[in-house]
Amino acid sequence: MKAAIICSLLLGSLFATFAADAADNVSPMTPETQTTTESGWTFTVAPYFWAAGLSGDTSQFGLPVVHIDSSFSDIFKDLDFAAMAIGEARYDRYSIFGDIIYTKISSGSGTPRGILADNVDVSSETFAGLLGAGYSVLEGPSGRLDLVGGVRVWSVDTQISFDGGILNGRSVSDGATWVDGLVGIRGNYSFTPEIYLTGWGLVGAGGADVDWDVAAALGYKFNDRFSMVAGYRALGVDYSDDGFLFDVVQQGPILGLVVHF
Repeated sequence: MKAAIICSLLLGSLFATFAADAADNVSPMTPETQTTTESGWTFTVAPYFWAAGLSGDTSQFGLPVVHIDSSFSDIFKDLDFAAMAIGEARYDRYSIFGDIIYTKISSGSGTPRGILADNVDVSSETFAGLLGAGYSVLEGPSGRLDLVGGVRVWSVDTQISFDGGILNGRSVSDGATWVDGLVGIRGNYSFTPEIYLTGWGLVGAGGADVDWDVAAALGYKFNDRFSMVAGYRALGVDYSDDGFLFDVVQQGPILGLVVHF
């Protein structure tokens, strides 16, 4: 939650600087004024790497709750595979955007007393796909603020294996798929023609009791087509249904390449 508070403060400082008296076409992903196509649309694609640690609680079939605590410093040890990308299409003040996250993380930990088990291994495979739309309520030569809304589809599969104790040798797997609705803000602000601040904050619910996502990043424009961003992102979800529990926070540094055309 500290990471979420820090990102929220950065977003607050970003949005406090917006002006509302101009209409340059600026993408939330890249701050520079963009040349529109003949159709009036601009497009942005941003593959990125998110060194996200995973912490929280998970459980299956009413078995004891297992606590996960894999920090982003352990990512190269615990991360099996990851794929992430953001895309956006913009026309004037209107935008359509998407965010896809796929991660597979494996971690193990000891149990508090070692009665039910001495060690627990958890493998979590997570897909989260967000599709949203936005409208720019503030825009100027240095930045833009969008109000946005969308839906996020979650698909989570976890496998829990017990070693030692009463549950020695037992392994169970379970999963769930659900949809959440989210609302929030996205925006950016340029400090110089090359350096800018970008970020977003979203919160919602649906299948989950709560679903939230905040990020803040600094970007650097190399030329009219390519930029790079580096920052921090935190995403949390609290879902439970029929003995399946997935109450976790994923957070860590992000590094991405931004391509616009």
